[in-house]
Amino acid sequence: MTINWEAFTPWSSLGGGVVIGLAVAALLLLNGKIAGISGVLGGLLRPRSGDFLWRAAFVLGLVAASWIYRLIGPLPALYIESNYFILSVAGVLVGLGTRYGSGCTSGHGVCGLSRLSIRSSVATMIFMTTGFATVYVVRHLVLR
Repeated sequence: MTINWEAFTPWSSLGGGVVIGLAVAALLLLNGKIAGISGVLGGLLRPRSGDFLWRAAFVLGLVAASWIYRLIGPLPALYIESNYFILSVAGVLVGLGTRYGSGCTSGHGVCGLSRLSIRSSVATMIFMTTGFATVYVVRHLVLR
C-alpha cells in the first residue's frame, strides 16, 4: 500500500472535520436534532407537521455547499473506478444497513459517538469492520 502524498490533505481534512463537528453540535444544541443524514432525508420522504422546513434547509445546505465551494475554487476531479450496477447494489446495501442499524455513519459515527452512545459505538464498530472486510475481500480475493 502506498500513500499518494500529493493528494494527502491533512489540514483541509482537519478543517472539514471541525466544520462538521461545529454544525452537528449547533444542530443538537440549538434545535435538539441529530444530524444523521439518512434520518434527515427519511424525514423528508415522510414529513411530519413542523418537521419539514429544517430538514429541507439541511439538505439544501449540503447541496449548496458544493456550489459555494465552486465559487472559491475548482471542484476536485471526480473519478469512479466502478460501474453503475456495482454502485447501485452498494447504494441499496447501504440503505438497508442504515434501516437495520437505525442510523448511518453520520448519525452513529459522528453524533452518537460524541454523545457516548453505546448503541452507536457498537453500530460504528460493526459498519467499520464490515467496510474493512469488504475492501479486503474485493481487493485481495475478488480482483486479484
